[in-house]
Amino acid sequence: MTQPEPEIVEEIKAANQRFYDAFSALDISGMDNVWENSERAMCVHPGWTPLVGWESIRMSWDRIFQNANLMQFQIRYLNVVVQGEFGCITCVEGINSVVQGNAGSFSTFATNVFARYEDGWRMVAHHASGSG
Repeated sequence: MTQPEPEIVEEIKAANQRFYDAFSALDISGMDNVWENSERAMCVHPGWTPLVGWESIRMSWDRIFQNANLMQFQIRYLNVVVQGEFGCITCVEGINSVVQGNAGSFSTFATNVFARYEDGWRMVAHHASGSG
């Protein structure tokens, strides 16, 4: 198997960073620009049942953002895999948050899947789970 072109890897990393930038900013419009708006989109928040379809996913982000005052991320152990028109990033999310007035600090494992479009990479799936 050949290695992906370095610029493709950087494009996927940039798309991943846009996701975490929108998440950190609690910015639903930013999420609209990151995600693929389709019924194949899938999201698993830690402790939630899987959400399928952008409308359900968007409502979940809106709910999270309405209840959060602060979300800060330190992304570690970033691994990028590219296969054709899809790219996948696995990482550890170090999260500092204030949700409904309660401060917390925790880590999750995350897998983020992106599909290539003419205008760039869009998130198709986000799956985060507790780190133990």
